[in-house]
Amino acid sequence: MNLSRKRKKELRQLQNDAGRLWESQQVLVGHAADIAREAGRQLGNFNREQVVPAVQDSYERHVAPTVNRGVKVGKKVVDERVVPIVGGVVGTALSAWDVANQKRQGIAIARRPGPAPSKGMGVGAVIALVLGAAAAIGVVVAAWQALRADDELWVADDPLSPPNV
Repeated sequence: MNLSRKRKKELRQLQNDAGRLWESQQVLVGHAADIAREAGRQLGNFNREQVVPAVQDSYERHVAPTVNRGVKVGKKVVDERVVPIVGGVVGTALSAWDVANQKRQGIAIARRPGPAPSKGMGVGAVIALVLGAAAAIGVVVAAWQALRADDELWVADDPLSPPNV
């Protein structure tokens, strides 16, 4: 396509104007970024010097005493009411269980002649069960660590680039 010299000159002038506008916008955006960075720094200083001490003071005056009272009351209730009741119930249930087991074993021994039945699992079996459970938990934790999604490991494929002028 053939353009007249006048049109070519106008297009070059327009292209030069667009380039100058782009450069001035880049300078303006750079200044705006500097101002935003300084504002963030000042906000962090204000937060550190004014807000955090006020919040900590208010927490220590109003919230901490209430929480401490609640913890003391809860501990007192658990120590004086819940533990004795639960301890009594568990103790009674275990005693009844032991009596029932002794009675059942006595009846079973009386019915059939022969050697006395074994007492159940020994110490070795209990240790083996505990070690097996610990190993199973270790395997589950290791698998979870290996398979979980970790956002910090992902990297963007292509960085953002400025537009071509």
